[in-house]
Amino acid sequence: MKYFFALGNNPTLSAAEIFAIFNIKNPILLDTILIGEIDKFDEYKCIKKLGGTIKIGEIFYEAEHTNEINILNEIKKILPSAFEGKFKFGISLYGKSKLKIRQLGMEIKNIFKEKGISCRWVTGKEQALSSVIVEQNKLIDKGVEICIIKNQNQTFVGKTLSVQPFKELSLRDYGRPARDDHSGMLPPKLAQIMINLGARQNMPQNTALLDPFCGSGTILTEAFLMNFNNLIGSDLSPKAIADTENNIIWVKNNFKLQNSNFKLFHVSATEISKKIPSNSIDIIVSEPYLGPQRGTIDIKKTKKELEQLYYKALQEFKKILKKNGRIVILFPVFQKNQDSIQLNPNLDDYSIMSPIPKELSANSIIKTTNRNTIIYGREGQKVWREIVILTLK
Repeated sequence: MKYFFALGNNPTLSAAEIFAIFNIKNPILLDTILIGEIDKFDEYKCIKKLGGTIKIGEIFYEAEHTNEINILNEIKKILPSAFEGKFKFGISLYGKSKLKIRQLGMEIKNIFKEKGISCRWVTGKEQALSSVIVEQNKLIDKGVEICIIKNQNQTFVGKTLSVQPFKELSLRDYGRPARDDHSGMLPPKLAQIMINLGARQNMPQNTALLDPFCGSGTILTEAFLMNFNNLIGSDLSPKAIADTENNIIWVKNNFKLQNSNFKLFHVSATEISKKIPSNSIDIIVSEPYLGPQRGTIDIKKTKKELEQLYYKALQEFKKILKKNGRIVILFPVFQKNQDSIQLNPNLDDYSIMSPIPKELSANSIIKTTNRNTIIYGREGQKVWREIVILTLK
């Protein structure tokens, strides 16, 4: 079957996550939509685990050089012939080519009127409806969102099957009891993406996942929600360990999760092998200390100190990582006077994995660095994040 994925604010990172967990055939990237052939899956469960995807839907029509009449004829095929109550529908347009959306929407209303079905056309300020509008108007349960993806030469039409659970994500970000705003907070969505980049396709639930700079436990609690049951965290800060424990308990109670195998150690990441056996870890996913987040930053000094810390930690990780293990780690990117200053720790023992398949690497939507990493950040931040995927040579 052919599906579409509406990508998030960082389309490159969103696409990388999808390719990490799905075997996608004949992928196409149009605007911020990824389209491809995938075996049937549970789209509701899937989108709860995808941090970078806004919507998932099924493609039911594709053509070259089509028009509003042809699109309307295909849409008719998926509209109900009868419905109790008021049926709601929305139309989202993705791509640079323009369509007469108002005309299309009015034609759909007329179709319902002829069938004697009461309907409401849900609209928004943008060409594409947000996940919030789709969810709040129950377009999936009690209606339909029609997504039209179009450029100069191709047109795809699909219907949305699931949207990102923004309420749950907000609760996990702002509702958890232990937060450390001073040190900086890893967004749950980014934690999900990093875990998926490390986990790959069809890894067993007993996969051993380690966060050696666990902070308040965002990566570990997100992994818990994603059904990992062999989780290990460590941190040099006793407060971080206590915060992680509190957040694990909170997530377990609020989301009614079963017990998982958690181990937490109060130890530096540069000495983690004292607590963990050799060759026992499948995935390391972590955001280490990124340097000062506030005030004036001595970038040259901070960069040197962090490169030494990261190098020592990576040398230690070699001792505990399995042969085919993977590390997904964040490096800071300092922003100064329109320049981006990246960290360059010694990576001689590691290879950086490209997160994007070759057939899409030249697409103008895809933005990777010259060392096959992805930058994540927003305007105004002094420190951005560089997502790096490592394997041992």
